[in-house]
Amino acid sequence: MLVVEISDSTLTYDQKTKLALYAEAGIYDYWIVNLQARQLERYSQPYQNIQGEFNYLSKQISLVNQSVSIPGFEDAFLNLSRIFPEGAVGE
Repeated sequence: MLVVEISDSTLTYDQKTKLALYAEAGIYDYWIVNLQARQLERYSQPYQNIQGEFNYLSKQISLVNQSVSIPGFEDAFLNLSRIFPEGAVGE
């Protein structure tokens, strides 16, 4: 299962609070479209640490000039330049 958040003003909340909630719920892939940094943050492999906190083992950053495969649809790719077009927020 994949959850995608489009994040600008709620970035910190999405990176901390929602991330922990999704990891606790067992959401295997959580993506944040970070409009401020013009990048895609991809989190996978939820886990719980010894203190009982939930997080993800893997975090990958993809930049505007990259394409990423969509979990569950490995033959389908998302071209990030379509999400972050020239002249968009942050430039």
